[in-house]
Amino acid sequence: MTKKILILPGDGIGPEIVAQAEKVLAFLINERGFDLKLDHGLLGGCAVDALGSPFPDETLKKAKSSAAILLGAVGGPNWDSIERSLRPERGLLAVRSKLELYANLRPAVLFPQLAMASSLKEEVVSNLDIMFVRELTGGIYFGEPRGIRTLSNGQRQGFNTLIYSEGEIERIARTAFEVASKRQGRVCSVDKANVLEATELWREVVNSVAKDYPSIELQHMYVDNAAMQLVRAPKQFDVIVTTNMFGDILSDLASMLTGSIGMLPSASLASDGSGLYEPSHGSAPDIAGQNIANPLATILSLSMLLRYSLSEVEVAAQIEQAVSQVLTEGLRTQDIHSNGTNCVGTNEMGDTVVEALASIIN
Repeated sequence: MTKKILILPGDGIGPEIVAQAEKVLAFLINERGFDLKLDHGLLGGCAVDALGSPFPDETLKKAKSSAAILLGAVGGPNWDSIERSLRPERGLLAVRSKLELYANLRPAVLFPQLAMASSLKEEVVSNLDIMFVRELTGGIYFGEPRGIRTLSNGQRQGFNTLIYSEGEIERIARTAFEVASKRQGRVCSVDKANVLEATELWREVVNSVAKDYPSIELQHMYVDNAAMQLVRAPKQFDVIVTTNMFGDILSDLASMLTGSIGMLPSASLASDGSGLYEPSHGSAPDIAGQNIANPLATILSLSMLLRYSLSEVEVAAQIEQAVSQVLTEGLRTQDIHSNGTNCVGTNEMGDTVVEALASIIN
């Protein structure tokens, strides 16, 4: 049965990096006989410019009929001054909400070839492998009421609401425990239960869910301590589960442990196994169109797509092996380039990964 993949290139470097992942898809379709149909749509600033909405109805229709979505990136200074409801980031939040993509998986894995690119000492980060499980459709990014209001004294006040229900916490906690059961069997739940009632409830519910997973080791950590520990001794962590905002911040912090945020993929999953896959980095408009962006996080996001939404575990592993092989050969994009390596452009990196994949599969 043909499965449809929706491609959303987005803004900035999005079209360039997604094009490299499409090369991998083309190889799988043309050379390996994968029964996939690729469709394309608009999301973010490009959608605002073309259709007046960051998440057009046509894109939503295509997304709902797709097995998975591959996204580049959204946003940029061109849209910073437009009405808040029309900004590209609102489109990204909307697609997460409309498709109920509640679980964001962000692996922070250090390829051994890039140990010297990390901001920390090699012995601190060698063999680093952390999975962040971030709640994605609740919390302060979606809570109501929110807005900017004028007080009686004439001053303006911005306000947002941090809110979580038991059901929202339970389902993301179960996801984290299930992920941990296939890894090292350890979950660290990160909250701020000492000052935030919403995360006090978070801790209570996580403890309740943990009773169903007696083989999984659970610990709790306040978010400020977690940030410190990620820099001090990151290998103590296996799976970190946390709220929307805390996960956003901590997973970006962890990206620098791996050498470059350009290496980190992500998956945002719904309960039915469908999902949206995107690199963890932003749209980087300052380098757009220069053929210097790192496409490896996008290619690795495609690997996650194959693993989680299409159940093509073997091919997903082969793509990851191809990326590792290219790094072993000494090829680097500008963000991870160092003395003794060969600096290549976006397009050449994509071509080389496909060549490596072909050699592995054939």
